[in-house]
Formats: sequence, C-alpha cells, structure tokens
Amino acid sequence: MKVKKWISSLIIVALLALASYWFEQNGEPTDPSSPSDSSVVQLTFPSDRYPETAKHIQDAIAKGESATCTINREQAQENRKESLKGIPTKKGYDRDEWPMAMCKEGGIGADIEYITPSDNRGAGSWVGNQLEDYADGTRVEFMFK
Repeated sequence: MKVKKWISSLIIVALLALASYWFEQNGEPTDPSSPSDSSVVQLTFPSDRYPETAKHIQDAIAKGESATCTINREQAQENRKESLKGIPTKKGYDRDEWPMAMCKEGGIGADIEYITPSDNRGAGSWVGNQLEDYADGTRVEFMFK
C-alpha cells in the first residue's frame, strides 16, 4: 500500500513539473519589453486614486517636461539627488519629481512639487508595480483617465 501512495505522489510531482515547464515555455513572456523594442508602452495612471500626483505630472508635461519615461533604474539614486538639490523639505509633504528619478529623462531640471506623502508614495508604489517586469530602456508614455 505504501508503494502505491509513493508512486502516486511521484506521478503527481512529475505532472506538476511538466506543467510548470510547459507554462514557462508557452505562457506569457516574462519580459514584456526590452531596450531594443522601439514601441512605447502606454501606462494609464489612476488620477482618481492619486489626484495630487496626477495633477503634478500633467502640469509638468504642460510646462514642457516629457510625457515619456525611459526606464533607467541604475540612474535613479543619482537622478533623485540631482533633481532635489536645493529644494528644501517641507514638514508634512514629500517632494515629488517629474520625470521620476527612475527615468533617463529625470534628474537635473526635473519639475518638483510638494505632495502629501500618502498620495506620492501610493503613486510611486503603483507605478513601480506596473513597471516591475519591464526592462531598463523600455519607453513608457504616461496617460491619464
């Protein structure tokens, strides 16, 4: 009886491994974009959930900032340092940057706005989650609903 249970368990494990391999080979691509991809991914930003951040991005774009972000995560720390240089902190607010620090277009000259922390951090988390599977070099156009 123990041998039958062991064989059944072994068959189930083998089937699960085979199914996992098949889905990995035939499922959705894990990297939806790459730096060589010339297309632009459109990301619809939820203005109703993060209204302050949405307004800031739209205002910055209206003033001439790029609506497109080219993902460059390695440059983010330096971009943030450069964009916030000389902009004092303000109690109860975050300093929001557009273009974002993770964008090649960010850094020196970025538009800075004081935003409530919950709106700014929620928006940052949302954007990070939406773009986590995209490779550096991917161009993302921000759209608004």
